[in-house]
Amino acid sequence: MTTKEQREALRRLPAVHELLKREELIPWLERLPREWVTRAAGDAIAMGRREILENEAVRVRSTAELAARAVVSLRRLTEPRLRPVLNGTGVVLHTNLGRAVLSEAATEAVQRVARSASNLEFRLEEGVRGSRYDHVEDLLRRLTGAEAAMVVNNNAAAVFHVLQALARGKEVIVSRGQLVEIGGSFRVSEIMRESGGRLVEVGTTNKTRIRDYEQALTDETGMLMKVHTSNFRIIGFTEEASRHELATLARKRDIPFFEDLGSGVLYDLKAHGIGDEPTVRECLEEGADLLSFSGDKLLGGPQAGIIVGKKSWIDRLKKNQLTRSLRVDKFTLAALEATLHHYLNPEEAAREIPTLRQILKEEGELQSAAEQLAERIRGAAGEALGIETVPAHSEVGGGSMPGVELPTHCVAITPRQISLTQLERRLRQAPVPVVGRVSQDRLFLDPRTLEEDDFSQVSDSFRYALQI
Repeated sequence: MTTKEQREALRRLPAVHELLKREELIPWLERLPREWVTRAAGDAIAMGRREILENEAVRVRSTAELAARAVVSLRRLTEPRLRPVLNGTGVVLHTNLGRAVLSEAATEAVQRVARSASNLEFRLEEGVRGSRYDHVEDLLRRLTGAEAAMVVNNNAAAVFHVLQALARGKEVIVSRGQLVEIGGSFRVSEIMRESGGRLVEVGTTNKTRIRDYEQALTDETGMLMKVHTSNFRIIGFTEEASRHELATLARKRDIPFFEDLGSGVLYDLKAHGIGDEPTVRECLEEGADLLSFSGDKLLGGPQAGIIVGKKSWIDRLKKNQLTRSLRVDKFTLAALEATLHHYLNPEEAAREIPTLRQILKEEGELQSAAEQLAERIRGAAGEALGIETVPAHSEVGGGSMPGVELPTHCVAITPRQISLTQLERRLRQAPVPVVGRVSQDRLFLDPRTLEEDDFSQVSDSFRYALQI
């Protein structure tokens, strides 16, 4: 039952039409249909009513407070939900934060085709209909050594497409140690079932030899498949069949040897002592008939599933009806083409593609950057934060290069006036959100995934977090 005090408080709440007269809501009535503003005002009043009924200490929200709540609701409705974020985690390919950041050239390429009609499927030379794959296929062939290439909307789609088009109703032989699960519970075994291929497991978790594949071959075998374990490592007493062995066996039976490369890399990071990921070209040279890999991981481009390999198999994929369902749009192709252009000159790729640039940052450079960032934050925070720079490690992330630790230097922050949880939350709620990593009761910001141009905005976000 409501008390007398609560009933009196409820009577003092304004009506919706009264709240709509507030000057804070007038611009919104001019911008949006009246029903949306009315709903926001009604929701604000309803929230005030619930507060009165649910609390013993009755407090009536003023009309100004209720109008402010309505404005917050309308802003949430109209402002973009997908927003830029400053990634201070040190995870270069952070899936939750959008993975690869595009180069300036790739971003400009997307803007150009967004503002105008384009020759997406039109050959300007002949004046006839063309293929959208033409814009990137030649580049992919040159960069990988493949006979042909095509692009779908992500690597999971690429794997499904290859299996559905080339091995539906047939057996696909895979090593038991390669039946991986990646993000979103995407499992090789499940995608195999959905595609219509019949999984045949061979070998053991840690050892699979070529004779295991040979013994599993039947008249029903339609493909040999290798899944590159780019998101985990099996170490110790291990053995696996080489690409050359699998390719030789597949050719004897006139079936494709397909490798899901996962991340896929065109730039040889091994030459810099970073990981042991094979390049796409190396995998093809070792005998793979078909390879698929992601566009937005180590490649550093937009989300895409790239398939390269023998022309005979790629042609069959292009003719399959599923191709239209999985095709990419003009924005993806524009960004991918611009990204691939960087790779024509490896030095340019390392300089211009943010993913490569961040992975290749050296420890001395990162120590200097951490000290600069610490000074900027001190200037914004004063005595409110304890700040120091400490050695640490970054990660490549995105299911790429498991176990590879990149030495870095971080800014370690200890709040003195608010809790660590409050600081971390307020930074996420800043006009430009800043996301770091929390460890050992401190907030760490890693300059590996921040550019020097970001530092002033980071300090502004700290100023906001400490003032609200």
